[in-house]
Amino acid sequence: MRGMNFQKLLVPVGAIVLLALAWRSHGWGGVAFAGGVIVMFLLMHFNRMMQVLKRAGDRPIGHVASAVMLNAKLKQGVTLMHVIAMTRALGELRSPQDEQPELYRWTDAGGSYVDAVFNGGKLQSWTLTRPEATADGEQP
Repeated sequence: MRGMNFQKLLVPVGAIVLLALAWRSHGWGGVAFAGGVIVMFLLMHFNRMMQVLKRAGDRPIGHVASAVMLNAKLKQGVTLMHVIAMTRALGELRSPQDEQPELYRWTDAGGSYVDAVFNGGKLQSWTLTRPEATADGEQP
């Protein structure tokens, strides 16, 4: 939890340090340039986030092409936005809204699904579940 608070402060503190260094080195011109760089960074981040959400909004909630491939690609600590970009779909929220940790599910056409647990927006754990095969070897 302490690391998460540190990461939230890192970007604003970094921006202030950049502005202070720009002021010290080049005066108001440096501050204007550093401010422009900071605004450009924020606009690029916002644009990428909007593109990811637009792509995800065009697909059914909780659907993924292959749950097995998603399971293989997941890594602990990645953000929910990163997983949404990988799946190109919003996850189906399976936990109570606005409570931590959050549980999301992505299901493929074969009935396999991945349940992913996010705490503070970072992937904590995940499990792959495949449908059981019937006695004749076919999947239900």
